[in-house]
Amino acid sequence: MKTKSGGKTRVPMTAFWDTSALVPLCCFQVQSAQARQTARTYSRQVVWWGTVIEAVSSLNRLTRDGILNSKDSRQAFARLDYLRSRWNEVQPTEEVRDRAERLLRVHKLRAVDALQLAAALVWCGDHPRGRALIGADGNLSEAAAAEGFTTIQLL
Repeated sequence: MKTKSGGKTRVPMTAFWDTSALVPLCCFQVQSAQARQTARTYSRQVVWWGTVIEAVSSLNRLTRDGILNSKDSRQAFARLDYLRSRWNEVQPTEEVRDRAERLLRVHKLRAVDALQLAAALVWCGDHPRGRALIGADGNLSEAAAAEGFTTIQLL
């Protein structure tokens, strides 16, 4: 798929998206404008298999905490369903688990972030140079940069 931008043809770029960057695409958050702008550039999204579970947890928490009203919550889940229908998922394999174990030994990461980063490494065949990882989690972004990814951190 190619898109036209001011007369120039632009090929959509692919990036690995952490859940922390996808939730602002589903509902209004401080990072939403930056997330939407980033999604215009990196419109092909690759995610970890557990991303949808994390996103559902996040959206339900925002609803329970009263940050999203019922209408906003329905719209956020509809957006998540739309994104999910288009993204590619890295499945939970031994390859991902092995990388996650190594990442936990060398970086300051939570288990879920190690799985995200491990999935990103599997996606790029352990060649992260020139590949983007998008997120809003500082520890994950720091570890991803140390592994060789170009990181785009939503602030």
